[in-house]
Amino acid sequence: MRSVSRLILTPAVALALGACSDPQRSPTELAATGGPAFDAAQPWGPETPNFNLEVVLRGDGFGLVKFRQPNDADKIVYLDTWVRDLAPNTSYLLQRAVDTKVDDDCTSTGWLTLGKGLQPQAITTDASGTGREQLFRNLAAFPVGSKFDIHFRVIDAATGAVVLTSGCYQYTISL
Repeated sequence: MRSVSRLILTPAVALALGACSDPQRSPTELAATGGPAFDAAQPWGPETPNFNLEVVLRGDGFGLVKFRQPNDADKIVYLDTWVRDLAPNTSYLLQRAVDTKVDDDCTSTGWLTLGKGLQPQAITTDASGTGREQLFRNLAAFPVGSKFDIHFRVIDAATGAVVLTSGCYQYTISL
């Protein structure tokens, strides 16, 4: 009976000591292994370095662009765009400008209107001044790992007046 107890107790003690060996972690905290099972649960590219962005736009109203690139070979960035507190029943366009000199200083004025692929797509607000649009852009022409500063703005589609602007963000093209 004593040898059976040792067989059970010795591995249990070793396991408990190993689990508590990292003072920065709680013994009950789940650890990501980075293995295939963990990666399969992560449909989007890694968060760092700057593969996915949450772009905040401010001005006459408010806007948010969830800038996401899935972990796949297509290199398509999805831009889930949402605006609020803008003029009701009005069409707006999301634009971006990039700098290839990565220094957190967005100076480019080469604005590109975003949409569904190469086709510009308006974001139309409802009666309360809120609008939402699912946009995307194919980045297959650029090599994986390309980095750039990027900033965004929302303009009135009819007048071209800028109504929302973002700060400067850094982006890296993921796999």
